[in-house]
Amino acid sequence: MKPSLHQPLLFFFLATVLPLFLTVHSQSDDSDFIRTSCNTTLYPDLCFSSLSSFSSSVHNDPALLARAAISVTLTKTLDLASYLANVTTLQPESNEDGAHHPTAAAVFHDCFDNLKDAVEEMRGSMKQMRELVSTGSLESFRFQMSNVQTWLSAALTDEETCTDGFKDIHDEPRKDDVCARVDDVKKMTSNALALVNRCVDKAIH
Repeated sequence: MKPSLHQPLLFFFLATVLPLFLTVHSQSDDSDFIRTSCNTTLYPDLCFSSLSSFSSSVHNDPALLARAAISVTLTKTLDLASYLANVTTLQPESNEDGAHHPTAAAVFHDCFDNLKDAVEEMRGSMKQMRELVSTGSLESFRFQMSNVQTWLSAALTDEETCTDGFKDIHDEPRKDDVCARVDDVKKMTSNALALVNRCVDKAIH
């Protein structure tokens, strides 16, 4: 029997078109997973824009997505700390009148210290997420994730303390820029914490 003329076309479809279709479909599913997950955060658009590039690596895994969120937030916070170190000498200035009201340099210094603490807390969160034992008991999982939640909550508090210090500072040209950058980090930290909470909820329900 002569081979059908349709056989080469079928082979071409199976070898080229079908894998491409499956890849696109998989990427769409991964992207939808990130979008759906981000919709549970306070800042869904920022969440999706910062995490969409991880669509092919999180594989619809809430823990991997939470880890990616912490990672990008840590990178953003490190960049901010570096920026803050460059825009100020971080040396407190003395007040001519001897009063104890805050100076801009002192507030920058305190903000920098708070961000350093936030960085260490995020690093602790990342370390715990890398060591997460998914095959362990539910109680072990909840304990590990509670550590992550505690560290991220502490980081968020440190970031809020940073911007609170600027409330009484006026006529400082760098204030608005620094506060805007810290606000972005706060939003990303909030999103990361929300995704961690979602990961816990998915595991125990």
